[in-house]
Amino acid sequence: MNPLIVVSAVCVFDEAGRLLTVRKRGTDKFMHPGGKPETGETAAQTAARELAEEVGIVLAADELVLLGIWLADAANEAATQIQATVFTAPGVWNARPSAEIAEIRWLDLAAELPDDLAPLLTDHVLPALWGQPG
Repeated sequence: MNPLIVVSAVCVFDEAGRLLTVRKRGTDKFMHPGGKPETGETAAQTAARELAEEVGIVLAADELVLLGIWLADAANEAATQIQATVFTAPGVWNARPSAEIAEIRWLDLAAELPDDLAPLLTDHVLPALWGQPG
């Protein structure tokens, strides 16, 4: 049985409708802002905290909208799965990398996708955003 990491993540969009992706220091895959819960946090509280820490977007946990919960291969840890609770943030945002974020990139969902996206994003979240089963 592979190890399982529980995480929360958030889909954030800019005024052009592009999806925010981030690359953490020392990794090569782009993913959503997000991370692991601290003791006693709900999935939404984790997502809101990580969003503020990683990209400077401050939202209350109860403003986030649940998109789905999925199991996926971890992007940066071999033979590990993640259980990800993914939310969308209402509104449009600007973001800046901070904490462990090395780089941010806004993803045009209508364009050809780059090949450096995390499995959670390509296998589950993007199909859900496009209204397809994922």
